[in-house]
Parts: sequence; structure tokens; C-alpha cells
Amino acid sequence: MPAKRPEYQPGSYYHIFNRGAHQRSIFKDNENYLFALRKIKQYSNHFQHTIIAYCLMPNHYHLLVRQDAGFKASLLPQQVFNSYTKAFNKRYNHSGTLFEDSFHIKLIQDTSHLLHLCRYIHGNPVKDGFVADPADWEYSNYREFIGTRNGSLFDPGFFTEFFSDTIDYRDFVLDDLSSRNLPDTIRNYLDLLER
Repeated sequence: MPAKRPEYQPGSYYHIFNRGAHQRSIFKDNENYLFALRKIKQYSNHFQHTIIAYCLMPNHYHLLVRQDAGFKASLLPQQVFNSYTKAFNKRYNHSGTLFEDSFHIKLIQDTSHLLHLCRYIHGNPVKDGFVADPADWEYSNYREFIGTRNGSLFDPGFFTEFFSDTIDYRDFVLDDLSSRNLPDTIRNYLDLLER
């Protein structure tokens, strides 16, 4: 039975996520990621959804979205990943389902959960062992949060509302990662970053 969808209200924040069927890759190369990001930008603008945080991983994705108007937040993953799946199937001569299930969408009801979700999303590539520093993963907007890239899938107003500066956010993410059970090599690297 599909999960119950939340109420959709302008001004509300939603965590949207999904993974590949059988945990297989949904992004095989750089062009796959870029195609998905172009679609996210196109449809978030069309539906008046603000992307707060995102991370595209080889076999899953996370989007943290604010619904700014009457278009339901669920329209974003429907349009983006329907379009993406068609392009993926054509490019790789793939048939059958690409995703494990329908996307998941959760209403974020308090500020502490909202902020923790930002750092969870940005820490995903480290947690999953792809990089030692979240800044090394180019398919998230962490670099916008720490001021090293000027991308368009980023809301500076959200950032300044909750964080004093880029170092404050970087420390917020690294503190969370340091508390996780990560391999020693990554833990040592994080220790060096915090010096």
C-alpha cells in the first residue's frame, strides 16, 4: 500500500527521496546527473518550488523543497523523474522500472528537523563512502552553502535566516559527520578539516 501523502501548503518544507530498484544505479555518468539537475531547475521554477538542499547519489536522491505557491510539492519529483526515466531508458536501452517504488515525500514540521535534514542530505556522500569531504561531491548544493560555488539551485535567504556564515554551516555539517560511525580514514580526514 502506498505511503499516505502529506498535506500540501504554500510555505511548507518537504523531504523528497527515492532510490533505484534493487539499489541499482540511477545515475551512471556525469551527463545523467546534469540532465536531472537541469530538470530540477526547470520544474522547480515552473511550479514555484524552492530547492533548499539536494544531493544526487549513484543509487538514490534527496531533495529538500519549499512549496512557495499552490502547486503541490509532489509535482516536482513526478515531472523530473518521469522525464529522467524516459531519457535514461532511451539512452541505455533499459526497460522495466528504474526506481524501487514511488518517491517518498515527508512534511517537515519543525525547524530542528529542517536544519538537521540539510546537513544529513549534504553529508550523504561522506556517510556512503564516496568522498571524505562533502565539498568534494559535486552533485549537491553543499558548495553553495559553504560559498565555494555560485549555483542557481540555492536559496540565499534561507541560508542567512538560519546560519551566521559559511563556516558556521560547514562546522554544523562536519560536527554531525564526526558523531557518526565512519571509517577511520574518513574520521581522520574530518578531524583535519576541523583544525
